[in-house]
Amino acid sequence: MVKNNNKNSIINNKIESINNKYIKKDIFKSLEDNISYMKELFNNDDTFITRYFENNNNKNLQYCLIYCNGMVNSIIINENIIKPLMVSKYNTSNEDIVSDLTEHVLMIDEVKITSKVKDIIENVTYGDTVLFINGTDKAIILNTKQFESRSVIEPDAEKSLIGPREGFTESILTNISLIRRRLRTNELKLKYLTIGEKTNTKVCICYVDSTVNKGVLEELYKRISKIEIDGILDTNYIAELTRENRKSPFRTTGYTEKPDVIVSKILEGRIAILVDGSPMVHTIPYLFIENFQNSEDYYVSYFYSSFTRIIRFLSFLLTTALPAFYIALVAYHHEMLPSPFLIIITSERQSVPLPAALEVAIMLVVFDILRETGTRMPQVVGQSISVLGAIVIGQAAVEAGLVAAPTIILVAFTGITGILVQKLNSPIIYVRVILLLLASMLGLFGFVIGLSLLIIHILNLKSCGVPQVNMHGEFKYQNGKDIIIRSPWWYMFKRPKVLSNNINRMKSLGDNSNDS
Repeated sequence: MVKNNNKNSIINNKIESINNKYIKKDIFKSLEDNISYMKELFNNDDTFITRYFENNNNKNLQYCLIYCNGMVNSIIINENIIKPLMVSKYNTSNEDIVSDLTEHVLMIDEVKITSKVKDIIENVTYGDTVLFINGTDKAIILNTKQFESRSVIEPDAEKSLIGPREGFTESILTNISLIRRRLRTNELKLKYLTIGEKTNTKVCICYVDSTVNKGVLEELYKRISKIEIDGILDTNYIAELTRENRKSPFRTTGYTEKPDVIVSKILEGRIAILVDGSPMVHTIPYLFIENFQNSEDYYVSYFYSSFTRIIRFLSFLLTTALPAFYIALVAYHHEMLPSPFLIIITSERQSVPLPAALEVAIMLVVFDILRETGTRMPQVVGQSISVLGAIVIGQAAVEAGLVAAPTIILVAFTGITGILVQKLNSPIIYVRVILLLLASMLGLFGFVIGLSLLIIHILNLKSCGVPQVNMHGEFKYQNGKDIIIRSPWWYMFKRPKVLSNNINRMKSLGDNSNDS
């Protein structure tokens, strides 16, 4: 318990240092000085509004509101702030005026007292209204937010046939509410950070206190505290600035737009990172097996989900290794091919002017161009361009004798299998090229060297200090219950040990079952 308290103290200190990094100046006691300073800070900003007024019963009570037009609820400002302050007959001294107004006069659900200019700037630019009072060096931040945000819809990139259809939006408050609705426990912790010297972006660190690994949490805050950048616009900024293996094409953080996926990750001991303005939520630590998992795996029969997961594994191997393996056999190891198959390939390649390796490389690039074009175009038009472009170009290339028919089949199969592992799209491109180069130069020997280097690299990947592939000294069923196959829920009574110190997921089974 003492150890956990020490870790919590270290973590809270890091949070404080992150949030206070840009504090420079306190406000003044004079109302005129404060407003002049605010106008200087928001110079040439026509949306910055100042509203002077005073109490009708006491002319010495002078106030000024500042806010950004278009981000506030004007009804709340008029009815719940200005009107009570103007008509109130409440008498108070300057020493107690701030607390008395917040407790007895202002009719706002959320108020915060501050003396820091940094806090005022952050809140005014986020839709809050700030009340300055003449004669006091404290300001009252009032919740008056009202700005447009996208409605909660199913994310296009993560369509579900079965299961929840909700997706995150660009509003961090909406995203937090989607998580809270599913995790109704006091153990859910949400810590706000402010990152970015210019954007002052609100970032939320989300985790379940009883399952999170405090060492990983401390390491995350340590890395975030080292970020010095003018702006954070998406969670990927934080993911890139805090990751290990910076030159690796493989991800070290998970990402999704679905609240149900985030909640399931948090329950296993992971930490979620939410950034205001981004619908994408990242999670750490990230295990390599997550590249092949899908949220629907847990909403359908474990028989079917295990089969589809095995298909994804095979697809990753085929889409990365098949072109290089084909080139190694065709260019260097004819004796390994069956005679009928070798005759067909040789006859098809007689009229092709290009070497097999260059031929495959060119067609892979053409396929990636068509895929990227289809992605960037409007959805209906993009799909048509991708399909028709592949058919027309492939057929024309074969008829013109520029490309052999087996190459077209190979590239098409490689592209289709790559679609099944969307989370590995980026590393697949680089791994495929490297394996293709090694196989074209050294044959199967180069192909095996490339695969060996790939496996070694994957085994050395880490996510916030946690190995992405955890090699246990001995095989235990509980360690592999959710890897290549998805076991039924009544067998998955323990969380992954690498993610959480609290490994029991189901008490009734976890207490009475062994770890075999």
